[in-house]
Amino acid sequence: MCPSGRTLTTSGPGFRSAFEVLDADRDGKISGDDLRAFYAGFSSSGADERTIRSMMRAADSNRDGFVEYDEFERVLGCGGGGGGVMEEVFKVMDKDGDGRLSHQDLKSYMESAGFPAGDEDIKAMIALGGGNDKEGVSYQGWLKILAVD
Repeated sequence: MCPSGRTLTTSGPGFRSAFEVLDADRDGKISGDDLRAFYAGFSSSGADERTIRSMMRAADSNRDGFVEYDEFERVLGCGGGGGGVMEEVFKVMDKDGDGRLSHQDLKSYMESAGFPAGDEDIKAMIALGGGNDKEGVSYQGWLKILAVD
């Protein structure tokens, strides 16, 4: 579930519903302002500017300052060429390389992304992804946590 209270699914047209949640002004493209608005729902401080710029650089392949839907799909690994950027991010987060994100992996990630989360928050995230606190969560579960699966 995203901060707006909506639950995202991607059945049907790919990642369209996730894209639409991020496109706060509904202009058909994601801007830095859209990302700021989205992340403001997670914490009072939102995401820092460096994080926003990083996300935009990673996704905006035509360098026009916006992320269009095709770029969004590519970043999420839906464009047909393997796992894409999201799979690479998962691998970086998976410190021991076991194919699952542990409680500590998720907690570290949340802190480094500027979203401090308590142990109960992390447990709830893992449960949302279909895992448990002992075994952690798989890549597919992580996509569920991010509301893109």
